[in-house]
Amino acid sequence: MDANLTEAMERIPLLSALDKSALTTERMGGLTNLVFHVTGQGQDCVLRIPGPGTEAYIDRQVELHNARAAADAGVSPQVLFGDADSGLMVTRYVAGAFTMSPEAFATRPGAPGRAAHAFRQLHGSGQAFRFRFELFAMIDEYLGHLERLGSELPEGYHRVVAEADTVRRVLDRHPADLAPCHCDPLCENFLDQGSRMWIVDWEYSGMNDPLWDLGDLSVEAGFNERQDRELMTAYCEGEPTAAQFGRMVIYKAMCDLLWTLWGLIQHANDNPAEDFWAYSVGRFERCKKLMATPGFAQHLAAVDRG
Repeated sequence: MDANLTEAMERIPLLSALDKSALTTERMGGLTNLVFHVTGQGQDCVLRIPGPGTEAYIDRQVELHNARAAADAGVSPQVLFGDADSGLMVTRYVAGAFTMSPEAFATRPGAPGRAAHAFRQLHGSGQAFRFRFELFAMIDEYLGHLERLGSELPEGYHRVVAEADTVRRVLDRHPADLAPCHCDPLCENFLDQGSRMWIVDWEYSGMNDPLWDLGDLSVEAGFNERQDRELMTAYCEGEPTAAQFGRMVIYKAMCDLLWTLWGLIQHANDNPAEDFWAYSVGRFERCKKLMATPGFAQHLAAVDRG
């Protein structure tokens, strides 16, 4: 058994007293954390061990509160144990669920619609998440963190941030009603049972514009126009307005602008999970490409008209 896993189990009351030799552990996905499916001796759960350096930009107290609130909203597994100081968390395992990917979203019929229904349930739950997810403040915060690390940025990043100020002004003129949002909907954070989707991993969650979640998922899953329409129609329970659809598209660019910096922080922290420099450059190039299209300006105008 992994030494980090054994040490973590000793710090968790519902696992520490168990015979470790009688447990089965399986490593699951995770870009920054270690995640294990633990079964045996009456347990069937998921243990998350936070990755090194994540304490610099993740508030574990906020995450724990929001994870419990999301479970109360019925969209996330029950939290069985959480410790904000260590970042250790144990949640109930969702049986019979398929961990999603861009390929799965493209091939599992109705998947975008099921994700939209999960988002709608979360956003309309009335749960009060801690932390307010503020896009441009987070960009500034991440830039400051990278400056302290002495990290390199992709060429032209500051210029694109300046260009995005137009987006900022439009969104400021038309503020959204805030709702509890996931804010980091990687495909792998969705578990599909065929009849419904579950959402996991609340590290970046907070009160936010609900359409951020939909735009970000569209980017992460590589949705095409048809999938975007399926997502938005299911979420809006009918045809979305031009302003609603435009807002979702705007956030597709803005999430790439933000997560470029997140990737650079992983690169600076020598995270071995993948080539985070290439990840960041790829996201930045995709952001620039979308913002340069005539359609982007049209979507921005639709949002500004309200």
